Amino acid sequence: MLGCSAGCLRVEADALYAEKVNLLPAADNGGCKEGGCCKLLSSLSKALRRVGANASALCSLSLSLLTCSAYHGHLTSLVEISPYKFNAPGSNVPKPDYVHIAPVPDVYRGKYSDDRHAKSELSDLYSTEVVDIINDLARSGKKPCAYIAESMQSCGGQIILPDGYLQKVYSAVRAAGGVCIADEVQCGCGRDGEAFWSFSVQGAVPDIVTIGKPIGNGHPVSVVVTTPEVAESFGSTGMEYFNTFGGNPVSCAIAHAVLDVIKREGLQEHCRVTGNYCMTQLKALAQKHDIIGDVRGRGMFIGIDLVRDRQTREPASTEAQQVITRMKEEYVLLSADGPHRNVLKIKPPMCFNNDDVDELVSKLDTILLELQTGALDLPGLNMIDTTKLQARSKVES
Repeated sequence: MLGCSAGCLRVEADALYAEKVNLLPAADNGGCKEGGCCKLLSSLSKALRRVGANASALCSLSLSLLTCSAYHGHLTSLVEISPYKFNAPGSNVPKPDYVHIAPVPDVYRGKYSDDRHAKSELSDLYSTEVVDIINDLARSGKKPCAYIAESMQSCGGQIILPDGYLQKVYSAVRAAGGVCIADEVQCGCGRDGEAFWSFSVQGAVPDIVTIGKPIGNGHPVSVVVTTPEVAESFGSTGMEYFNTFGGNPVSCAIAHAVLDVIKREGLQEHCRVTGNYCMTQLKALAQKHDIIGDVRGRGMFIGIDLVRDRQTREPASTEAQQVITRMKEEYVLLSADGPHRNVLKIKPPMCFNNDDVDELVSKLDTILLELQTGALDLPGLNMIDTTKLQARSKVES
């Protein structure tokens, strides 16, 4: 009897949550208008593994397109589609032959940068790289199964995609018979400020959207939202999918509450307003410190690219490690990422406010001044071995 009751509760909770996700505005629910499909699982890895199964079932292929520096999970099957992992120093997971990598659309230090190309050209230049891969596959009698990308790339260095990039790439992938997957784990749920899902800002609508722990405010729950066509293609294979904890009542209740709080407290708009204020303050800080080469972001998703020379844009990898270590001593937690580990990542809780921004900027100002004057002395961090980082960067460029 207990088993039956738990099962009934689980089905009801799963159904109610799926209904709530699919009732988001059409542009913000992965394009899954009425009749869309939502599946709850217990972790991001399970969500992305389910996504891979859905895509392969629809295409009957396994060829994948993705971008440099991408990170989609730590299972072997996900490391295989994560250049951030398989290109990392010490990795023992080689890039599979079915994986094809496009340059990360980094307009500051990528293959096509804003100091060498007009801003209006960047979207076409980067999206054409994906089209070229698709054309190369076609000449070999092949076609892509899926294209997966973060709508704003985090581990790659807080990358804000050039306007229209995803829309152009999605169009090309679909024309070749593939499906488009948006990984919104680090940038979704309103963090963008401009939209609930970051792909919406690009004017793009994916076939599959995946979201991880943010939807549970840290609780282990993940969500896959897709179209009926993609979901039915998986079901038609006859393979049963079962997950012990997926869609359980406790996780669904927590995920329900998170969506309610985001809406009730206006956190998306809060991210937009506070994020704009933070960007303004950080750009002002850049006027004082030459080590800040670029400040980029939207909402509560911001990156500070530290450089040793603003003209050459040489990454300040060692200095970035010194800054995050010193900030930790001031009770401010930051991390450094990107191929050179020189980009400070700012992704605070969505309740972060202007007072918090002022404290962050003030402490960062003090520490950058210490670094500039040579007063920053952190034994063991004065130099880091950048050889492996440089090798990794060459692989990813």
